[in-house]
Amino acid sequence: MTHPLQIQSVQPADIPQVLDFVMAAREVMFPKLHDAPMPVDLAEFERVYVEGAGCFLIARDQGRIVGAIGYLPYDRRFPGLDYPGLEVVEVVRLFVLPEYRRAGLARALYAALQGAAHAVGVQVMYLHTHPFLAGAVEFWQRQGFEVVRVDPDPQWQTTHMQVHL
Repeated sequence: MTHPLQIQSVQPADIPQVLDFVMAAREVMFPKLHDAPMPVDLAEFERVYVEGAGCFLIARDQGRIVGAIGYLPYDRRFPGLDYPGLEVVEVVRLFVLPEYRRAGLARALYAALQGAAHAVGVQVMYLHTHPFLAGAVEFWQRQGFEVVRVDPDPQWQTTHMQVHL
């Protein structure tokens, strides 16, 4: 990285390129989902992230997308993680190209996302990750997240995490 990176909100004209980036990242991170349909938030990207209550940020280096992160209103789909009375968002789709890792870009993307959430009154940021994503749990703990539950499923071992803003 020899040029300063830009972190920006996704605009409608960016959506095709963002979807290509995110789907390629998803394929790398979750190859078992290769034949799965496109997730609803991505299939309805503009409605969810541009027009709706979600937020999606990208990092660009000389116009090329090199990182991404977003949040959605948390849908309270996990029993016991319902956060009554609180404004909660779910952090989703953090991905940084391998050649841009270990330089603080993921941290910068999350900090920008956290700032956007704080600005609209979000009280809790929730996420889930998996231990097979090398360094993910530790990364999020360094950002202030705490583990609130780990599912016993031997394949995914979904690790639920939160941070109060």
